[in-house]
Amino acid sequence: MVDLQSQYLRIKQEIDAGIQEVLNTAAFVKGPKVTEFQTHLEQYTGAKHVINVGNGTDALQIALMGLGLKPGDEVITPTFTFIATAEVVALLGLTPVVVDVEWETMNIDIEAVRRAITPRTKAIVPVHLFGQCANMEALMKLAEEHHLYVVEDACQAIGAQYTFSNGETRQAGTIGHIGCTSFFPSKNLGCYGDGGAIFTNDDELAAKMRAIANHGMVVRYYHDMIGVNSRLDSIQAAVLDAKLPHLNEYIRARQKAADYYDKAFRGNDKLLIPGRDAHSTHVFHQYTLRVIGADRDQLREKLAERDIPAMIYYPVPLHQQKAYLDPRYKDGDFPVAERLSACVLSLPMHTELDDEQLAYITSNILDLIG
Repeated sequence: MVDLQSQYLRIKQEIDAGIQEVLNTAAFVKGPKVTEFQTHLEQYTGAKHVINVGNGTDALQIALMGLGLKPGDEVITPTFTFIATAEVVALLGLTPVVVDVEWETMNIDIEAVRRAITPRTKAIVPVHLFGQCANMEALMKLAEEHHLYVVEDACQAIGAQYTFSNGETRQAGTIGHIGCTSFFPSKNLGCYGDGGAIFTNDDELAAKMRAIANHGMVVRYYHDMIGVNSRLDSIQAAVLDAKLPHLNEYIRARQKAADYYDKAFRGNDKLLIPGRDAHSTHVFHQYTLRVIGADRDQLREKLAERDIPAMIYYPVPLHQQKAYLDPRYKDGDFPVAERLSACVLSLPMHTELDDEQLAYITSNILDLIG
């Protein structure tokens, strides 16, 4: 699904030099490389504050902790997403409220959000799934009407651009009150271990979340609030800082591969290509087909026999996960998400795909689909 080794070899000199610099200084935790990467990421995203943390799940948890939500407060999120989005809500004693998604973009359905708002609702966590932004202009307007926080889960969409109706353009993760991203190795901007970041333009929120990520501490050994221990280590920061100047190049490579897939599958009534939001660019963390009128699981098995990996993101929506079963929800309540879970299939998507590989993948899929 990804080719991290080839990507590394392309920028080996830059990566090795950054890691060696950390080794030379022995500043492994909160060293200068972390500060440098933070500054460069602020410049790239346009976010006023970047807070580097241990991973994307930590970023989501710290963001919700920073908002000061109380047990029982409701947080709305899509049911078709990776588990971390709801996991942090449940861990904090908050109440996850799941809603359906759009069939074309697979992102959160704004009207479903509107219907789910109650007096107990305090925040919305939209997920920019697979690499394109949710309908943020409508969502921010809805949040403002109901005095709600918006925490963007941009863990799959760093570098995606959202354009508002007035022509203003903002990056994924910098539109809501807080944005979160992940630097898991397979992400568009990935490190060589775990890592994550939080974005905000709010000075007070930034100070609070920075303290929460550091054991609730501003002055050493004086703890003003309950916090956690979450930080990006210096070696991972060095890797990310070497890769950040290449991020737009990586995005273009993914978009080129997606264009190839689109042309191969467009018009095939059994393979629906990913829908695009008119207001957002797509950075293609994943290229996800919807397999209609054919056996998705059988297709995946036969592709594996031909050495073509394919993954199912995600086979079970949140409301059907054993850990999150809730008497408020039953099978059939979220028909789009349930249908997507039964038909989605993600193809290899990374920066090193070439035309020969893409031709092999697409020709085999078309051969097998009939």
